[in-house]
Amino acid sequence: MISQPLLSMISAALFFILLTLAVYHAYAKLQQKLKKAWLNPMLLSILTLIPFLLIFNIPFEQYYQATASLNKLLEPAVVALGFPLYQHLQTIKQQWRHIMVLLLVGVFIAISISFIITLLTINQYDIAVSLSLKSVTTPIGIALTEQLNGSNSITAFAIILAGLFGALLGPPWLSLIKVTSPKAQGLAIGAASHALGTATISKVSYEHAAYSSLALIISAVITAIFSPMIINTLVLFLR
Repeated sequence: MISQPLLSMISAALFFILLTLAVYHAYAKLQQKLKKAWLNPMLLSILTLIPFLLIFNIPFEQYYQATASLNKLLEPAVVALGFPLYQHLQTIKQQWRHIMVLLLVGVFIAISISFIITLLTINQYDIAVSLSLKSVTTPIGIALTEQLNGSNSITAFAIILAGLFGALLGPPWLSLIKVTSPKAQGLAIGAASHALGTATISKVSYEHAAYSSLALIISAVITAIFSPMIINTLVLFLR
């Protein structure tokens, strides 16, 4: 016999999952019909679901837990991005030292600048931690946030924003500043905007997809290994 609280939990999870999928699918169809890049279904879904949660006084934690199964789909999605990476593996092997150095420096700068600016501006350690972890995939970002005593909800929101801005503005900005190499564009978007940015720039070419996937994976590993050390060191200097 299934208890009433468990039934309520299952019903809530089904409702939020179906609502999220329905909203996203509707906006995806709209973007497909109008062919406008700024009609990003992820962005529009967020702009729809956040007011919904606020109007009905639904805590984000409740929504996040109910839709956890959707977040789990990020993991196989990231694995699928490995196919174009495999196609360009021989070329990548010839450049792996330069790529590693670039991504190491990029991760260090991204974490340090975000953490320092946030801590000096509002002096909130948990928010500084959350914002400094915005450029990795959600599962890794949330795990690191819990380890470093940040805010899960802020981390999740910051990760989504980083992905959206990278997907919408990243390629046009790189072209504007004369960064036109597919390799450079792929590495930049993958390192800064994780899976969402990679999924977007993968539509340009397989080369973009390969280098963006590579940057996504390596940056996530570097962040997971070094971010606690970077943040703890910065705290010693700033406090």
